[in-house]
Amino acid sequence: MRIEEHKSLKEFNTFGIDCQARYFVSVGTVTELKEVLSQKPSEKLFILGGGSNMLLTQNLDAFVIQINLKGIEIVSENENEVFVKAMAGENWHDFVQYCIQNDFGGLENLSLIPGNVGTSPIQNIGAYGVELKDTFESCTALEIATLDEKIFTKEACKFEYRNSIFKNEAKGKYIITSVTFRLTKSQHLQNISYGDIQAILAEKTIENPSLQNISEAVISIRKSKLPDPNVLGNSGSFFKNPVVDLETFKNFRIKFPEAPFYEISPTEFKIPAGWLIENAGFKGKRFGDAGVHAKQALVLVNHGNATGQEIWNLAMEIQKKVKEMTGIFIEPEVNVI
Repeated sequence: MRIEEHKSLKEFNTFGIDCQARYFVSVGTVTELKEVLSQKPSEKLFILGGGSNMLLTQNLDAFVIQINLKGIEIVSENENEVFVKAMAGENWHDFVQYCIQNDFGGLENLSLIPGNVGTSPIQNIGAYGVELKDTFESCTALEIATLDEKIFTKEACKFEYRNSIFKNEAKGKYIITSVTFRLTKSQHLQNISYGDIQAILAEKTIENPSLQNISEAVISIRKSKLPDPNVLGNSGSFFKNPVVDLETFKNFRIKFPEAPFYEISPTEFKIPAGWLIENAGFKGKRFGDAGVHAKQALVLVNHGNATGQEIWNLAMEIQKKVKEMTGIFIEPEVNVI
């Protein structure tokens, strides 16, 4: 464990932005984490996971701690369920594949989401009809001020759409060190309602899909729509799908009757942000090295040497145009730093 100064973070964020950390250290155990927190060289801390849900717009005059805690453990199980604990530094997709290989159900729709296990509850990650909270049992987090470990239950995490307590009142106060999931061992509650998943299963004439079949379908969909960060810098979906009230929805539908939507309740409707961005004319457009992906307008990309500020400027321009055209404001899903 070595604290480095003026460390480039280019390889530690999926956008590939070349910003520097004033101080940097990677920790492999909770003991190491407590040690560096007790001797931190800067009062400003920045906790780094997989670097997949952030946009760096500036150098970080802070002590950056990369959470590299590893390990997967079966805590308990019975005939129908298993409780699996994964350390925060485990790669999310690798963990999902571990569960599928052991026939543990519940996470297969979340295959190929970039990032690490430890940051998954912060964002309440989700895809194809499934959210992290559906299988979340608890997480253990280290309180930065006291170095005490605390267990957060599902209720304590206050999960919402792409939101949790860790993005609000607990922000900056805790470091998640492990997450425990409640998964099925039999009678898996599969979610294959999304048309894209159904289409792939039908194409392969799979009527009773396994967890592996569903995972492979999701991976195929994601690869067809989303660029590989190792090839083209990105952070997946840059914006949240906006949820609007009934009045806003009615006005929107009058102007755009062809637009897709999802009814959440009689008074709440979700509009696909990708459709809004594409309708505003940004899909596939490039502004220097900052751009919008040609296959999925929800994804902003770094074509090589874009700065974080250039990508953020593009994001703000998209927000402005979408608001002017539709009356709907789209919020970033990534953390802009």
